[in-house]
Amino acid sequence: MSSVAAAIPWYAGFKAAVFALLACNTAIFADLGTLGETLDTAAWLVLLVLFEFETGGGDRFQQNRLVPLIHAIRLAASAVIGIVAVSYLFQSAWLDAVNSGLWIAVVVLLELEVRYPRAVESHRAWFTVAAATLYTGLAALVLVWAWREEWFEAYDALLWLIAFATIEINMLQVFRGKIRFRAQIAARTLR
Repeated sequence: MSSVAAAIPWYAGFKAAVFALLACNTAIFADLGTLGETLDTAAWLVLLVLFEFETGGGDRFQQNRLVPLIHAIRLAASAVIGIVAVSYLFQSAWLDAVNSGLWIAVVVLLELEVRYPRAVESHRAWFTVAAATLYTGLAALVLVWAWREEWFEAYDALLWLIAFATIEINMLQVFRGKIRFRAQIAARTLR
């Protein structure tokens, strides 16, 4: 359990509720949306769940035998997302294309954080600014959909922002844990 979940008793339930709502949205897109919307939402949900598994599990994940399979599934989901993003451009669905581009950039940052934590630590300020810029752009899209009175799109986009914010919180906990661990090691070696 992450230290956030331990410190805030309702956090785990909140996160589960957000993931459940996103699963419901995926079902709604499967029922009422286009094939592209359904594939896009389902692939994003797969990515989100895999990031939650990888970042919420702490060091237990690194020792899991399923890591290569999880990375393969993530690659397949990413390919689907890329194909759908390109299709938005061909359909002149500019708002969806911009949304996809921003989310793809967020996933690239998360991938770097997960796969290269030392490099990210040494450039933490840059990653923080990049993430803040991307999330600000995504929040602006929520407002654009609301302004256009596309309420379900605005709600769905806001829900995704909240869900990925939980992944960012997981990443902060992972970094804090590694920093504490390194400090403990350094203190032991100085004794």
